[in-house]
Amino acid sequence: MALPPIKLSSPATHEFWEIPILFEDEHLLAIDKPARMLTSPDRYDPDRPNLMRLLHDGIRDGKPWAAARNLDYLANAHRLDFETSGILLLAKNKPALVALASLFGTEKPTKFYVALIQGAPAEKEFEVDAPLAPHPFHVGRMHVDRAKGKKSRTRFTILESFAGYTLLRCQPLTGRTHQIRIHLRHLHLPIVGDALYLGKPLLLSTIKQSYRLKPGRTERPLINSVALHAERLEIPHPVIGSPVIIDSPWPKDLNVALKYLRQCAPAPTTG
Repeated sequence: MALPPIKLSSPATHEFWEIPILFEDEHLLAIDKPARMLTSPDRYDPDRPNLMRLLHDGIRDGKPWAAARNLDYLANAHRLDFETSGILLLAKNKPALVALASLFGTEKPTKFYVALIQGAPAEKEFEVDAPLAPHPFHVGRMHVDRAKGKKSRTRFTILESFAGYTLLRCQPLTGRTHQIRIHLRHLHLPIVGDALYLGKPLLLSTIKQSYRLKPGRTERPLINSVALHAERLEIPHPVIGSPVIIDSPWPKDLNVALKYLRQCAPAPTTG
């Protein structure tokens, strides 16, 4: 039975979110973070709405979702980028947080993402081992830095190919900021919609020859954010020790984009 979502709102921006619950027990709460939502406060703009502050405000105000769980504590041991959707695991108490933070500091959590990229990798399975560091001139960006960067490794597997685009499963073996995004950009395979790393939006007009935009209308991208989704997390339970596997369904806009790519941009045949 599906657990009821957590309902959040921001009085400052008049935005509203229903956050699906993916897993819950007495120690942990896994939620499905929407794209274009900060996990934690932005160091450059602390007043922007962010998920953790909204959750803490809901606990403080005794919102129904918090009162029903008798919640007085929630904390995150990891985070997702503003543009990235998918699994975010939270601790309901301090001991669980300490244990989670220790796990996320190792390679024990196995994380899988799905990404829609521009271009076609040369191999079905490949790995990028390229150290990353903050960009010296662009605040908020990362870049490959062989001399000063921290070890960063990501495995990639092709799930589906199209004309000009590829759907990948991504497994980060380390946990650096923007790791998947910059590793793919490093290979000249940027993620669709990732303007920070030169990824272009996916427009129906670029893949459907018969597309005609109505006069006076502006075409909107098929995916309104970076096409990167945290789809699976496998981790030992921080308190009990038993395996925990959490899955997140692909976002609606990604599924819609894939439908159009299959119809309008099938992979070129070989042979």
